[in-house]
Amino acid sequence: MKRLLSFAVIASLLIHPAAQAAPKKIAVKPMQLVTTVGTPEEVSGVVVSGKSLVVFGTKASKAYARAVDTTGKELWNLSLDQSPVSIATAAAVDQSGDIWIAGSTPLALGLIAPTPTATPLNPDNASAPATTNGGNLQAVTIWKVSAAGTLVFTNTLPTSSVLFPTAISVDRNGSSVVGIIGSDKGNAGFLVSTDKAGVFGKLLQIGSTSTTADAVVRHSDGSFTVAGSSSETLSGKKVAGLTDGVLIKVSKLLKITSVVRSSVAKGKRIWNSATSTLLLGGEVVAAGKTETAVTKFSSSFVPTWTYRFASTGPAITVGSTYAAFISTASTPQLNWNPKAPTPLILTFDSKGTITAADSGPAGQREVLGALVSKELGVLVVTSSAETVSIFTLIPR
Repeated sequence: MKRLLSFAVIASLLIHPAAQAAPKKIAVKPMQLVTTVGTPEEVSGVVVSGKSLVVFGTKASKAYARAVDTTGKELWNLSLDQSPVSIATAAAVDQSGDIWIAGSTPLALGLIAPTPTATPLNPDNASAPATTNGGNLQAVTIWKVSAAGTLVFTNTLPTSSVLFPTAISVDRNGSSVVGIIGSDKGNAGFLVSTDKAGVFGKLLQIGSTSTTADAVVRHSDGSFTVAGSSSETLSGKKVAGLTDGVLIKVSKLLKITSVVRSSVAKGKRIWNSATSTLLLGGEVVAAGKTETAVTKFSSSFVPTWTYRFASTGPAITVGSTYAAFISTASTPQLNWNPKAPTPLILTFDSKGTITAADSGPAGQREVLGALVSKELGVLVVTSSAETVSIFTLIPR
């Protein structure tokens, strides 16, 4: 009898399969404003040291850093450089809570050419960048600032071209800076590192006419991963779209050992950010449409999962978990349909499934940063037309 009942149940399932409920869409929670920290013209970004929010940038043509608490109360304010003009464009915090800030300063008076240790390595046989006036921002500069706001050291590396640092990465052995360096033909990317005392090594130029370096990861074996974009051949790898996103492996000896290009037909791609777990954020522009790309790569630069979201473009990734960008349209996984460009931060699990989403207010034009702090939690830094704001995620 039981066997007959079993057959009957199986037969009914075959004839009338159970209905599969549609996956429930994820609700998007609003983020909470922590504080505002300045204007977009003056603020390059924000990092966290302990419970302090360290704001850095350029004010009245001078590089600065200042710390505030979560109420916006100023804890310290520091002018970083005595040069007539200087800029601070990237920062990172080491394990001790010290802040490493990268920027550009003019060459020292009377110095018009790089010192011998600053000779750029040039694996793609690029033309040497043109010498410009000594007043231009031709020196890569590192400022190390203690958590208490004391300037620990300033080190510079003179070059023969105007340059713009875009990102810095630090660990217990030192720092690495990437950015864009000018040339007669256009612009190239660059990578340069320091030891833990901030002393610069050689500068590696990447490309010659149309390449950017926008993010850098330092690996434990002394090698580096550089992410950015390129519209020219790099290490024999030709451009496939109009501009390709590039992921470049550089050895400890500053030799380019691998180049992986991400392309879209008749369009532009760029990787804007990269984390130590190789979670990359970038933008895709093609056929009149702009999207954010978020891709998790393996250590051998093989994509393990990827997404595209309608957006204004760039994205900031954090760890292997978060990606923040300005969303412009609905997303299938979310109960979400913004009426105007709106900040959105997504949380992913280890397999790339979206598990949570949080949003800021409309009117924000750009995501300047996304941070994870043991003391302060997850923070998102955005800029509107008038103000740079810091938001945090409300606990679920």
